[in-house]
Amino acid sequence: MSQEATQAATRESEEAGTTEASEATREVGTAEAGDGAGESEAVAATEAGEDAGESGTAEPAEPSGSSTKPGWFGWRRRYPRTARGVTVGTTVLAAALLLFALLVPNRLERLGPDAFFRLPAEGILLAGLLLAVPPRSRRLMTVASGVFLGLLTVLKFIDMGFYSVLARPFDLVLDWILLDDAAEFVRESFGRTGQVLAVVGVLVLFIAVLVLMTLAMVRVTNLMVGHRHIATRTTLVLGTAWITCMTLGIQIAGVPIATKGNADFVNNRIEQVQAGLKDGRIFQKQAAVDAFAKTPPDQLLTGLRGKDVLFTFIESYGRVAIDDPAMAPQIDATLKEGTNTLKAAGFQSRSAWLKSPVTGAGSWLAHSTFLSGLWIKNQQRYRSLTTSDRATLGSYFRKTDAWRTVGVVPGVRRAWPEGKFFALDHIYDSEHLGYHGPYFSWTPVPDQFSLEAFQRLEHGKKNRDPIMAEIILASSHNPWSPIARMVDWNDLGDGSVFHQIKKEGTDPKEVWQDPERVRTEYRRAIEYSLHSLTEWVQRYGTDDTVLVFLGDHQPVPTVTAGSTSKDVPVTVVARDPKVLDRIADWHWTDGLKPAENAPTWGMDRFRDRFMTAYGPQGG
Repeated sequence: MSQEATQAATRESEEAGTTEASEATREVGTAEAGDGAGESEAVAATEAGEDAGESGTAEPAEPSGSSTKPGWFGWRRRYPRTARGVTVGTTVLAAALLLFALLVPNRLERLGPDAFFRLPAEGILLAGLLLAVPPRSRRLMTVASGVFLGLLTVLKFIDMGFYSVLARPFDLVLDWILLDDAAEFVRESFGRTGQVLAVVGVLVLFIAVLVLMTLAMVRVTNLMVGHRHIATRTTLVLGTAWITCMTLGIQIAGVPIATKGNADFVNNRIEQVQAGLKDGRIFQKQAAVDAFAKTPPDQLLTGLRGKDVLFTFIESYGRVAIDDPAMAPQIDATLKEGTNTLKAAGFQSRSAWLKSPVTGAGSWLAHSTFLSGLWIKNQQRYRSLTTSDRATLGSYFRKTDAWRTVGVVPGVRRAWPEGKFFALDHIYDSEHLGYHGPYFSWTPVPDQFSLEAFQRLEHGKKNRDPIMAEIILASSHNPWSPIARMVDWNDLGDGSVFHQIKKEGTDPKEVWQDPERVRTEYRRAIEYSLHSLTEWVQRYGTDDTVLVFLGDHQPVPTVTAGSTSKDVPVTVVARDPKVLDRIADWHWTDGLKPAENAPTWGMDRFRDRFMTAYGPQGG
């Protein structure tokens, strides 16, 4: 081989080596880059695992290179501290929501900080069960527990509303119809738009509570499972603390630390449902007993023949109006003035107390109790009553053929088929009283105009038969704002005079921001109703007028301020002394104001006592 050939071969060999080295270097670089990517993925997985341990929810693995792409996963990688803060914060909120559901009471007056510094037995027991069961069962139990806690929370919220208005919890069997009545009340008070917004808001809130409670339960359960040893020890410590506090009766500010309130709450609801299902059978037996069912018509109400008998209900006129120190002076003056005014016109009066089956609302239940002689304490009983052949006071007056029976019911603004059950020959609702003035919030017709319309349409007619009337005075109906005021009877006209009076009245949205203003407006409404009635009797009453007026129930708890009494005043007014002589053995108080120790009867007892007193054997 020549020297040139040897040199050329050497150059080719060196170039080949350089190329191989270069390729090897590129391979090493590629491998090192791959190792770097693997380390990055490992770090991301570790962070995700830590987040899962803290939050209870493992985040999906991020794809390689996602840090250069927008979106949720990229955000978590770019801002790890913020992501960790969000994770921890969400977990804390989830735990707080569950604790709230376990400890929140079902009454607004119990909703204070002390209610949440307690140990719920149900939460401790549930945590132990979730840690003990297998994974598949745990998932099912977690979702079921979240939904149940959501439903329990919603029921507590509903209870708050019912206690605020009716001073009792929601009845899972008998009270569903009242939700429709509540929606109608909102429509009448705030218009159709207000009703729609309220209903939509309630539905959205209901769904949100169920969804959020379930998600919170899932998150906290995953957290406990991810830290099983810590969660198990914590559960055992809390369980021991609960037993200790319960055994020793440890309290803070009078509130027990250990509680099983949810278990008691559910147990009470189960008993309530069982009682509601049995109540129908009990009521049927009670309704079958009627002491006057077989009494001949000519032996009924003989002591009232030829008299106009007016049964008048004053909405929400309860004992609180007379007994409460903040209202008593003004109401006492109104009743004293009425007593003296009627006495000057030749009328005498006797008063006592009746115990209503309801408080806060449910006027129709009280009216039907008074008229039927049966204890109508819920809607199921009311429906059973009004579809039965049970005789009411109106039925017995009509049965004699000695009275024309009429109803003045200004609060009725739609079909009222129950009117036939109450044996009313003619019904004057809000559309048939000739009123062309404004509504006063819920109240369609002011009391003074309702009574004047009764005089014009029935009582003032000449050559008529005696009247038995059921009259509802609704101006004292919640929300008591704005309130009508007395005007000259000769100026009532078609009611247009009340337009200016309404403009001068208060705004219910402002009034209800202050409980004391609510109580003041309630008192003023009762005064207005009493003035309307006593002035009507003074102006139009005759020797043949017999007036029985009463409250149907106590007002809402905002007004009663914690009183649990269901007593309402009842009064009989007549000019003929023989009418009051027949009830002398009732020992009622003279005048329009019942004494504190005056007799107290259940409202269902009035019908039979009245029928007896004014029957052939009475007097």
